[in-house]
Amino acid sequence: MQAAEVTPGRTFAVRFDHGEDFYTSLTDFCRTHDIRQGFIPMFIAGFRDVELVGTCERLENPEAPVWSSVHLEYVEALGGGTLAFDDATSELRPHIHVSVGLKSHSASGYTSHLLGATVQFLTEMYVVEIVDPRWTRPRDPELFDVPLLRFLG
Repeated sequence: MQAAEVTPGRTFAVRFDHGEDFYTSLTDFCRTHDIRQGFIPMFIAGFRDVELVGTCERLENPEAPVWSSVHLEYVEALGGGTLAFDDATSELRPHIHVSVGLKSHSASGYTSHLLGATVQFLTEMYVVEIVDPRWTRPRDPELFDVPLLRFLG
């Protein structure tokens, strides 16, 4: 286990608009407000389409991560996650999970890692900046190359 006492910075309420790409809007928001790390305690969203980690195939190794995706359309979503910044690539590295319900199928649900989404109507979220300590999300070659959150300093 790894833990760190964090010093929160600014807190934002953010709305993404109809038709926006979720990750593009999140990255633009963080760039505009110079947020390099933080967490998203919660967001609610409607998504026209969404890509989640998942498969319908038999898993050769159930302990290994799944790298394939499932495509869903017209869902309601509840999610949260963390934001880390990769100094080597100067890119934001979000890690977000969602639970979504298919509106046209009695709100049948799916829960997984969010790979991408297009906003339908809106997305409302809270973002809490963390100013200390620094975190990063390097890939762990000994654990299937999964990017894992690390606290620095």
